[in-house]
Amino acid sequence: MSDSRTLPVPDGLDGMRVDAGLSKLLGLSRTVAAALAEAGDVLVDGRPAGKSDRLLAGTWLEVTLPEPARPVEVKAIEVEGMVILHQDDDVVVVDKPVGVAAHPSPGWSGPTVIGGLAAAGVRVSTSGAAERQGVVHRLDVGTTGVMAVAKSEHGYTVLKRAFKERTVEKRYHALVQGHPDPSVGTIDAPIDRHPRHDYRWAVVAGGKPSITHYETIEAFRAASLMDVKLETGRTHQIRVHFSALRHPCVGDLTYGSDPVLAKRLGLNRQWLHARSLGFHHPADGRWVEFTSEYPPDLAAALAVLEADY
Repeated sequence: MSDSRTLPVPDGLDGMRVDAGLSKLLGLSRTVAAALAEAGDVLVDGRPAGKSDRLLAGTWLEVTLPEPARPVEVKAIEVEGMVILHQDDDVVVVDKPVGVAAHPSPGWSGPTVIGGLAAAGVRVSTSGAAERQGVVHRLDVGTTGVMAVAKSEHGYTVLKRAFKERTVEKRYHALVQGHPDPSVGTIDAPIDRHPRHDYRWAVVAGGKPSITHYETIEAFRAASLMDVKLETGRTHQIRVHFSALRHPCVGDLTYGSDPVLAKRLGLNRQWLHARSLGFHHPADGRWVEFTSEYPPDLAAALAVLEADY
């Protein structure tokens, strides 16, 4: 059933656009608020209001919200070893394992998230380039964790805009060599392709603005477990930024990790995990968040460090 709400326009929203005011009042994304107005589901003193109309303090807003999207039963995707964390009409969220790419690409013949979803009978949005339809963000082949794919065209449009406008909250856990100082900080350094190695990226003057926030969760003798929040989403951003600090992700041989430490911890890839992903749902703007537990190889590496503490 739809949800109808009637509420007065407070003085603080006087003169504000309808879509912006609804976003503040009800916690909706501005995109969803605008869509409600365009559909005729927003009335001001009983009259339909356009998304760009201005609010007047003391008038009454009547908003009809759509029925919340209904998730389907969680199930495993056996083909690629992935697990669906959530699925509804607009979006599917998976727990991506190591060794799986986000989508097909030149030079990659291994498993992909898109291929796994297709094998499981999950239809995704047709928006985007042919090889990456429905993909709104990516994780490296060697990075595990939460990844979202759009199922509907509306879902694709809303999520792509959310990533562009940086309203998505992406949190990673990274095990880095040594002990970053300060233990809590922000790395603000532009990233672009490496000047000499095509397959690598680097901090480069004139590159794209790139911002990484971090906080130390736990410090071990040889490494530190970090909570990382991305403000931007450049290719290899976390790996490049911590490498630039001379604290590369443990196991990341591409960006300068110590191979001896990686071997001692039993790692064959970088210790980097997409821990959680939060966003305003395309259907009704409610905030949703999904988390992923550490896979066995990352958990085992931490156990070795803890025993050596």
